[in-house]
Amino acid sequence: MDRLELKIPPVAQVVIIAGFMWILAVLLPPLGITLSASALVALFLASTGVAFALLGVWEFRSAGTTVDPRAPDQSANLVTSGVYRISRNPMYVGFMLLLIGWGVFLGNIASFLLLPVFVMYMNRFQIAPEERYMREKFGEEYRHYEAAVRRWV
Repeated sequence: MDRLELKIPPVAQVVIIAGFMWILAVLLPPLGITLSASALVALFLASTGVAFALLGVWEFRSAGTTVDPRAPDQSANLVTSGVYRISRNPMYVGFMLLLIGWGVFLGNIASFLLLPVFVMYMNRFQIAPEERYMREKFGEEYRHYEAAVRRWV
């Protein structure tokens, strides 16, 4: 299982989960729900997610460190400012909000069943290895940050 660590880029994971969410919505129409203003709610959630993720990218770029989540060993600096004061993984939180917005847009309860799969996969195969690298590279400084700021939100 360790061979899956840091292999699939998070953006690809989002696309894969979004595709399966759509498939579930199509295959299980009886589980569809209709909400007033669902398109507006979906747009708000997705936009907020994109903005949150981009703020994370901005902070990494400003700090001069890599944004490639498959190469945490190339991190030049520990970023704890800006949106990283709210979450240790704002890009992933942003992706999750985007997927929630997509689920609202699809209007099918079944599509939301894949959101925990996304979180579990990210925690195990993306975030846990990243955190190991950060503990090794930044030591006590990262441990203090880890204790002060939640993994997601």
